[in-house]
Order: sequence, then C-alpha cells, then structure tokens
Amino acid sequence: MRLAHDKKDDPDCSGPPWMFSQRNNPYCDLLLDCRTKVKKNMSSKTILGLDLGTNSIGWALINQDFNEKTGKILGMGTRVIPMPQDILGEFDKGNSVSQTAERTRLRSARRLRERYLLRRQRLYRVLNILGFLPDHFAQKIDFGIRPGQFKDDSEPKIAYDKTGFIFQTSFAEMLEDFKINRPELLNKTNRNGEPAKIPYDWTLYYLRKKALTHKIEKAELAWVVLNFNIKRGYYQREDDSTDKEKDFEIVSSLVSKVTKGEKDKKYEKYWYDVQLENGLNYRAAFYSDISHWIGQKREFIVKTTTLKDSSVKQEISFLPTFEEIEVMDKALKDKMYAKIKIKTQLEIDKSGKTVGEYIYDTLLQNPNQKIKGKLVRTIERKYYKGISKNP
Repeated sequence: MRLAHDKKDDPDCSGPPWMFSQRNNPYCDLLLDCRTKVKKNMSSKTILGLDLGTNSIGWALINQDFNEKTGKILGMGTRVIPMPQDILGEFDKGNSVSQTAERTRLRSARRLRERYLLRRQRLYRVLNILGFLPDHFAQKIDFGIRPGQFKDDSEPKIAYDKTGFIFQTSFAEMLEDFKINRPELLNKTNRNGEPAKIPYDWTLYYLRKKALTHKIEKAELAWVVLNFNIKRGYYQREDDSTDKEKDFEIVSSLVSKVTKGEKDKKYEKYWYDVQLENGLNYRAAFYSDISHWIGQKREFIVKTTTLKDSSVKQEISFLPTFEEIEVMDKALKDKMYAKIKIKTQLEIDKSGKTVGEYIYDTLLQNPNQKIKGKLVRTIERKYYKGISKNP
C-alpha cells in the first residue's frame, strides 16, 4: 500500500494524492459513482412553467435532460380563481380590478365598526360611573363580566322607557319655542285631520342648542354625548387641512336657457350650455337631457382662483339634489357627496352657529327637512370641537 500521486500510479481511481491506491478499492468506486451522478444531475433540470390568466393559473412541472435530449412531465394542472362576471367584464374593458380590493374594503368596515363599538362601550362605563345614565338604560348594560356590552345584545333607546318619552320637560320647552317662532306649525293638521305633532326626537337638537348656554339634566347630557359618539365628523389629515373652502361659493339661480351642443368625442353624452338668470354661464356634458332645467332654481358651486397675472378665473360645477344623487353610480355619488360636504360646511361657517344650533334652527324654518344623510351628511370633525360657549 502506498500513496498515489498521479493517474499512472492509480489506474483504477483518479483521486487526490492522499487517497490510498489499491485495486478494487471500494472508496475509488464510490468516488467515481458520485462524480458520474453529479455530472448527470448537472445536465438534468426540473422546470416549473406558469400560465397566468385573468382568473386562472395553469402550471406544469417537467424534468428535462439536456444531454440525453429526453424529458418527462412530473405534473400539471389548472387553478381557477372564482371571479364574478362584473369583475371579468372590467378586465375585458382593460380596467385593472384587484381581487383583494373588496376583501380589504370589507375588512376596513369591520375594523371601523369594532373601534366604534369599543368607544361606545367605554363611554357607557364612564357615564355609568358618573351616574349620568337613566336607570332603565343602565340596567340593560353588563358592567361585570362584559363591561359596557348589553345583556341581550340589543341597545334600547335612552330617551324612552316603558312609560314613554322621559324628557317631557325639555320637550315642553321646545314646544314653547315653536309657539313663539313658528306658531303656524302647531296649528296644522295631518292627512287624517288630526293636529300635527312635533316629533319627540327633535328634543335632542333642542338640547344640543340649549346646553351651550343653559344647564341641562345629567341624563339629557348623556343623550347628547352618545349622539356625538355616533356622528363625530370626518377626520381631515393635517396636510389636507387648508382653507380651500374659502375659495368656494354656493350660488342659487333660475335657469333661463339650456342649449344642447355637440356630442362628446369619447363618451355617449352631449354638451350643454346653461345660462343662469344671475348672468353666469355653465357648460358641461350630460348623459341625459337637461332641458327640463329651464325655469328651475338650481344650485352651483363657484370656485374662484386668482392666477399669476392677477386675473380671476371662475369654475362652475353643478350641485345636484339628493334625489338625483341616489340614481347615480357609486363613483359619481362619492364625487357629488364631496360637493355636498363643501356646501354644508360653507353654510355652517356662514351662519356662525354650532352644528346643533344649525340643525335646530333649520328645523324651525323647514320642519320637513330630513336631517340624517341630507341636511348634515359628512362634515369635518373640527365642527364638533370647541362648541362650548360662555353663558
């Protein structure tokens, strides 16, 4: 037995010089077998092929030997992603639609609801410690095992117990206010010929106005605070909190003339020129005919911009009614409600009142005005801050 330093000394195994040379050495056979397999494996590759479609993925796994020019399929198949027809239609139009977008939207809604419920439960606990909650309402809440949650998982009305409306004193005060400012409302009759009734729930807005300058009961304050917990305003980021609304103005004018123009080059709608009685001209494209506007009083948002050359530029946009908004698609609805938000905030700023005062005084002037979703739909949270006044 001796050390091998070259192939001549080691005819059976071309191993390194430290390997002992010996005929029929099993270590040499093992080394040669490993080297052969490595070379063979280097020429063989496993390849995964994917065919990505709009709502499906096709796949195939193959093994290819490039030296032997052979190959075989290890597996293949298709994974279909369930997709509604409306989303497929958007893909056909060339619009990118993410399958996770709807799930993200629903998850965000769940998170908002969960945070609202947590705030609500904490508020119940605080108001209970302070002794502000009415007895019939506090008895329905579990302050032991599930603090702040209702025992039967249903929230009762704080202003009503088994006997009826519990804030009758404040309701009577509100009726006196109506007798002074709008006595004709109390003299009206309904469709059945019965005297018209003022809703008990309007007392909430009366209390919101009264609480700014006068003392109210603890239970009444709890009712007001819980109402703020539901409607607390839209939060605007600091980088967006500019005075852009100062450049806007709401204009209401009769439409004197409507002229139908040419067809839009891209969409199936026509351009219209609208002349207003106050001298302004409005031009826009509509899918439906707006000739019926003539003689109607319509509202418009006028944006005034001062250019670099000190000239003034005015942009006029149409402000639809809530009935017109309801028949629009979601994207257009969001755009129009943004205009409604501007209008509401401008009116509150112009009145110099708090939100509660603004709502109550509007009810005095127009009792048929719907409050939720109409008079005040979405406003910034700053309108709910700093509302206290010195009596």
